[in-house]
Amino acid sequence: MKKILSGNEAIARAAMEAGVHIATAYPGTPSTEILETIAKKFPGIHAEWAPNEKVALEVAAGASYAGARVIAVMKHVGVNVAADPLMTLPYTYIRGGLVLVSADDPELFSSQNEQDNRNYARFAKIPMLEPSSSQEAKDFTIEAFEISEEFGTPVMVRTTTRISHSLCIVEVGDIKDQATPTLEKHRSQWVMLPAIARVRHPIIEERMQRLKTFSNTHKYNMMEINNTSIGIISSGIAYQYAKEVLPDASFLKLGLSYPLPDKMIREFASKVDELWVVEELDPFIEQEVKALGITCHGKDCLPVCGELSPDIVRNAILNTKDEKGSQYNLPARPPNMCPGCPHRGILWALKRNKCFIAGDIGCYTLGFLPPLEAIDTCLCMGAGINHAHGISKALGPGKAKIAAVIGDSTFFHSGITGLLNLAYNKGAALVVILDNRTTAMTGAQDHPGTGITLEGDHTIDINLEVLVRALGIEWVETIDPYDLKNARKMVKKALEYKGPAVIISSAPCILLKSRKVSGRPLKIDADKCNGCKVCLGLGCPAIEFRDGKAFITEVCSGCGMCKDLCAFDAIGGTV
Repeated sequence: MKKILSGNEAIARAAMEAGVHIATAYPGTPSTEILETIAKKFPGIHAEWAPNEKVALEVAAGASYAGARVIAVMKHVGVNVAADPLMTLPYTYIRGGLVLVSADDPELFSSQNEQDNRNYARFAKIPMLEPSSSQEAKDFTIEAFEISEEFGTPVMVRTTTRISHSLCIVEVGDIKDQATPTLEKHRSQWVMLPAIARVRHPIIEERMQRLKTFSNTHKYNMMEINNTSIGIISSGIAYQYAKEVLPDASFLKLGLSYPLPDKMIREFASKVDELWVVEELDPFIEQEVKALGITCHGKDCLPVCGELSPDIVRNAILNTKDEKGSQYNLPARPPNMCPGCPHRGILWALKRNKCFIAGDIGCYTLGFLPPLEAIDTCLCMGAGINHAHGISKALGPGKAKIAAVIGDSTFFHSGITGLLNLAYNKGAALVVILDNRTTAMTGAQDHPGTGITLEGDHTIDINLEVLVRALGIEWVETIDPYDLKNARKMVKKALEYKGPAVIISSAPCILLKSRKVSGRPLKIDADKCNGCKVCLGLGCPAIEFRDGKAFITEVCSGCGMCKDLCAFDAIGGTV
């Protein structure tokens, strides 16, 4: 049977066909839909959102130790969070197949960096497969479980944004029965004391040698010998681009791209006149090819930053350019917080109090953009609180107004330890937890503060105020961010406090059914509006300036924040 599936949906299907028992993840574009698809379409697999990626991988490891097949899913920067267990996990005995899906994001469509996670496979010394279509996403994921159990190692499946979200025809297969988990003890292979790890390390090195031999004969590493004037080594989506541009060239297509098949590379190189390595981001394959003493073109002609495209590959290899060029004159569409977003009010209040605002990862990071310009740092999940603490300590008591903003999901992910550190080390900064009752940036997934699991079961609903006080914070207030006057007042009060202070800005995401606002657009009385533009300072995309007057469009949610700001009572009833 054939279906049209995205790469993410294909991986979810593979989990079912492979007999996966447990699927765990933290949501992050471009990987989010894998777990959502499993939860919606494959109820035989237990799927859960973890508070962060480290937890997700450690849960997967525990289930694997019990003999279950498991899949842990995360975006590329999530692997950074999971790197601690990942570096030691290959030392341990893997019973049930364990697959780690890393979804990379070339071109930074929704990420803070453009790292190439192929390097993690080499760093952790684990095999990696790279699909170049939805069909391969399914097939390679199933194969990854087989390799994991055959070699007793975690296996990485690396996708990219284009593979994750592109739709292709996929031949679906039979569903394998889940293994029955059992409890065993393998203390000498699971307790990584130095004496044990010292013995296990040579096992990894020997395994890598066996995997290299395996790679040279693996079915997903294949030569396509056609015109031998140009030979191209490639993998993943880059193979598709190169194949589209040069369909008659010879190709060495790498599905199992780490460890690289050295003998196959040498053989392929000997068959072609000119060798190219076409890959996105780092010269991962190219460096290995050159280390074999083989001359090739790659990053000397292809960019190391951003996505590739057929145009870019064509221009590099054929040294030609299309008449239209590779740049498309599309109108700019800068991102913005939604009309009625509750984050807008508290960011406005912070900016009006003229404080330094350490940001974090989430919708509120868009507060960096004009006209709010209310975010001064953004590094990684959970860093904002620690930035605020470090800055306040460096400057000294009372020298500056320092605040940090962090979303509720991000707070559960990696903000709790930062807040604990702020209290423990007697910091003096304001932390604003933007509690919109969801993981909004990645599509409104649940988390430990929502009271609902990924599978729809009711569970604990963490009370943020109680948790914050338990971490040692004495000054805590919960506010409604739509009440701008009170928000500004409470921010001022918190910034004047001599110790750590927390404001919980509590209002559901505007896209949730539980949202507070009416959804009915407001209107402006043009006779009362004097064109002062104060309302435009909120940066709401529903407010425009036309013919010297403010104008509210139909996308207005009716939140009323602009009405509170208008000194001329020009903003009134609904349309």
